[in-house]
Amino acid sequence: MQKEAQARILINDLLRRCGWRFFDDESGTANIALEAHVKLKKKTLEDLGDDFEETANGYVDYLLLDERGFPIAVLEAKSEKFDPLVGKEQARKYAHSQNVRFVILSNGNLHYFWDLEQGNPVLITEFPTPESLGYFQAFKPNPDALVVEKVETDYVAVTQNPNYRNDPRWNDVGQHDDFIKDAELKFLRPYQIRAVAALQDAVRKGQTRFLFEMATGTGKTLTAAAVIKLYMRTANAKRVLFLVDRLKLENQAIKRFVQFLKNDFTTVIYKENRDDWHKAEIVVSTVQSLQFNNKTGGSFRRPILTS
Repeated sequence: MQKEAQARILINDLLRRCGWRFFDDESGTANIALEAHVKLKKKTLEDLGDDFEETANGYVDYLLLDERGFPIAVLEAKSEKFDPLVGKEQARKYAHSQNVRFVILSNGNLHYFWDLEQGNPVLITEFPTPESLGYFQAFKPNPDALVVEKVETDYVAVTQNPNYRNDPRWNDVGQHDDFIKDAELKFLRPYQIRAVAALQDAVRKGQTRFLFEMATGTGKTLTAAAVIKLYMRTANAKRVLFLVDRLKLENQAIKRFVQFLKNDFTTVIYKENRDDWHKAEIVVSTVQSLQFNNKTGGSFRRPILTS
């Protein structure tokens, strides 16, 4: 049972590192329970660590509790020899029986987070903290609002300058183009509008993952800005992580997002704001910066947009 014991040890350690407690201590009351019929004592936990796949009811589920002591998530533990996703349906049934929205699937090395109200399990680098689960619990997406939101040519431009149409130069044929250039207004091209419309149509069909493939010079960042505004404006996101693979792209991205969206949303570079990036709606980072942070004890992450 060495593999099973090792998985249990890894999972227990990951939970503790993220602020979950098996027993009451100086940090607070216990916020981890096992199956409802299992009375959790230290000896019980130690015994399960040696043989946690041989309980009367099969694999052991962790039940994570909120600050009031109510179930908030199910963690389905598998041994290292199994893909965590093999426990997906079993975990879903248990989560429904406990009336919880979130499921974590883990074999100690590979972890998935699953919001039962939104799509399929997604890979995560660490377990969510109690605080982050509370945040997700309070977040209620509104896909219907996203689907019906009108995205027209000036969707980004009206964020840059809501009153641009009232400027005399806008209505003067001779000054119109110079006004747009001087104000640095950005208008969506027809194919960019079609791309966003395709995303809205996919959401209408219940999809939650999207891929835009666009050539160099076609305005990927501007399209991304429109998508970010769409999600933020319709309350389908509270924060966006924009990932790039090079420092040059990181600098370009923050410059553009500030230019396009600064009147409505704050954008920061993650590595320059490690302590207060939570105050921004758009966080730009290289993949390398996030990987480095993960080695030093990073937080629960779910990338939203990549470039």
